[in-house]
Amino acid sequence: MKAFAGLPLAIAALALASPAAHAEVKDKAPNGFTLENSQWVPAPPDVAWRAFVDDVGQWWPADHTWWGDASRLSISEKAGGCFCETDGPRQAWHMSVSFVEPGKLMRMTGGLGPLQGMGISGALEWRFVPENDGTRITLWYRAGGYTPDDLSQFAPVVDRVQALQLGGLAEHLRNQAPSP
Repeated sequence: MKAFAGLPLAIAALALASPAAHAEVKDKAPNGFTLENSQWVPAPPDVAWRAFVDDVGQWWPADHTWWGDASRLSISEKAGGCFCETDGPRQAWHMSVSFVEPGKLMRMTGGLGPLQGMGISGALEWRFVPENDGTRITLWYRAGGYTPDDLSQFAPVVDRVQALQLGGLAEHLRNQAPSP
């Protein structure tokens, strides 16, 4: 996610993301919003978890990275770890890992993309629940904080971007599933 000069440019850039899945805007207000997106995948939770952590560079959309190369992303699966992106001396700490229950839940805190530069923070949860011989993956994000801008304007575009991100993981897992 390239650094944005202002709110209108940030909204326009995020709006260009085509949704790969539908997320729900649970609530929105001038000071924040809550999103929830969920997809079922034909893989057990431990397999879905490993793909989430180990294969992030294969499923995360490259056009939603700072330097256009998703292979430079990493997710540390320990409290205090990071969801990071490195490109030589250029580095981004996207979010801090604050809670890990392997195969079930990872919680990260911070602001994603242009929200980070605005000083907006949030809690992002990746939940993995067994369902119908597969896994229901739910991506939940609550972001808020002070800004002179109306954060409720961001909810629909962040919603679409998160649908794209979760959709990337779901597609990656579906492509790995054995054929019936």
